[in-house]
Amino acid sequence: MLTLSFALHPAAAIGPLAGAIAVFAWRMREAARPLTTARIVMPPLGMATGFGMFALPDFRVPLAWALVALALGALVFAWPVLRTTTLVRRGADVMLQRSRAFILVLVALVVVRFLMRGWVEEVVTARQTASLFYLLAFGMIVRWRVAMWRDFRRLRA
Repeated sequence: MLTLSFALHPAAAIGPLAGAIAVFAWRMREAARPLTTARIVMPPLGMATGFGMFALPDFRVPLAWALVALALGALVFAWPVLRTTTLVRRGADVMLQRSRAFILVLVALVVVRFLMRGWVEEVVTARQTASLFYLLAFGMIVRWRVAMWRDFRRLRA
């Protein structure tokens, strides 16, 4: 029987917490400057370099698991981020409107990730867990950024 494991090695918690803090800081900075197509598209393109991990056999997961992780990210985890992202037109510029709910959503996603990690690591290796959470995050950010890009184009037209 599977049990939830909350005994994380301290080093295993530092990376995700640093990532969450970086996203908070980035989001605050992003809301202060006008959006451009490049500023919307670059984060998922930069994140796509993470697919290089799958060149190493230890990081590979079955295709069905990968597709489920991508779908979970795009269909479930992207939903609250999409609901708390609003673009507004200010003069000739399109801006990202700040939302306190967005920060709460990011905190909730970090908590869910920590809770899921203990369970997932009992089923697969730590490296495969990293792969699955990467795919989940990639699915989420791609759907979010595609929606932002569509709204951006609509507001610019």
